[in-house]
Amino acid sequence: MMDLVARLRSRYPWLDTAVRAQQRYDNCQGDFYAAGISYFTLFAMFPLLMVGFSAVGFALANRPQLLADIDGRVKAAVPGDFGEQILSLMDAAIASRTSVGVIGLAAALYVGLLWMQRLRAALSQMWGQNFPPPGLMNTKLSDLAALVVAFTASLLTIGFSAVASSALELAGFARVGSLVLSIMVAWLLFTATIARLPHEPIPWDRCARAGLLAAVGFEVFKQVASVYLRVVMHGPAGVAFGPVLGLMVFAYVTARLLLFATCWAAERSEATVGLGSRTQ
Repeated sequence: MMDLVARLRSRYPWLDTAVRAQQRYDNCQGDFYAAGISYFTLFAMFPLLMVGFSAVGFALANRPQLLADIDGRVKAAVPGDFGEQILSLMDAAIASRTSVGVIGLAAALYVGLLWMQRLRAALSQMWGQNFPPPGLMNTKLSDLAALVVAFTASLLTIGFSAVASSALELAGFARVGSLVLSIMVAWLLFTATIARLPHEPIPWDRCARAGLLAAVGFEVFKQVASVYLRVVMHGPAGVAFGPVLGLMVFAYVTARLLLFATCWAAERSEATVGLGSRTQ
């Protein structure tokens, strides 16, 4: 069996790279780092929800007609005590919109810095880089700058994707066009993450193929996840636990995919450098 694997690896360079990337992922404790990234990804959802509630509260507080219309729709769609609970939650969001927003923003910044710290440490570990010594200038400020840049870039790419998807839908290319566009946007985000978020930036050309690999895998996983949600949302247990479990798995698989693609890029890069040094 080992001889067969060795022959296949010598015959197919892509298979050899994939095997070495998996070995690198295991040696660098990829699962450990993926679990840490997933934890802080889920942890960040709560302050972001607080910010969302605050934004809704500010929007509804200045539009009483819209608030009255929503009250009527909620009472018609959800009669009884549950509908009253939803309305009470809306009233609480409006009444405490300022404090909830401030607390949510502060918590989101704190958790976001922890998330960025874990992500950059994981990517640096996959690349075999040395971590910088701890300190305000070396870590926190650079993590804050990376967080702001990553958040801004994500908003811009998602906004561009939404506008482009609408244009494609009007042009009659909704399904195929949206799929291709989604892969292109994910390719850009994954490539930028692999290349620029490690503590020592990597040239773009060494990360582009790994970004495409991660983007295609991410799109395949999204399609599987959508099927999963449609299946589990039929029963009461699925409604209660299905989205939570799905979010946990989604965060972990995405982190694992990103770190494996980084290992793949590192192995290809080292192989290319080694080949170049032998030919000189």
